[in-house]
Amino acid sequence: MAKPTSIRFDELLLARLRRRAQAATGASTSALAQRLVDEGLRMADHPGILFKDGPTGRRAALAYGPDVWEIIKVLREVDERGPTAIAAAADILALDVSRITLVVAYYSDYRDEVDAEIAAADEASERAERAWRVQQRLIA
Repeated sequence: MAKPTSIRFDELLLARLRRRAQAATGASTSALAQRLVDEGLRMADHPGILFKDGPTGRRAALAYGPDVWEIIKVLREVDERGPTAIAAAADILALDVSRITLVVAYYSDYRDEVDAEIAAADEASERAERAWRVQQRLIA
C-alpha cells in the first residue's frame, strides 16, 4: 500500500517532472516520481542495469545490451548449469561474463517481474507462430 510522504523539489525540477508526467500518457506527477525513484534505486543497487520503454512497456535491460528477460531466457535454454551456463550464455550473446552475472543478481531480486516478462514474450511468440501457420495454410 502506498503511503503519503512530503518531498520538496527545486522549482525547475518540479516543472520538468510535471511536463514529463503529462507527456507520459497522462501519468500523474506522483506516479512518475515513484517510478523514477524505484528505477533509480534499482539502478543504484545493480550498476549496469537501466530501464527502457518498448512495445511491452518499461523493462530492465543491460546498458548497451539486451533486456534482462532475454538473458534469463537464454540461461534457461542452455544445457549447462552453474558457472558453465553463465559462460555459455555470455558466448551466445557475445557479452562479458560479468554482465551475465549482473543480470542474474538483478533477477534474484526481481524474479516475479522478469518471469512475467518471459511469459508474456512466450505468449506473444506462440500467437505469432499460430498466425503464421494460418497464413501459410491460406496461401498454400
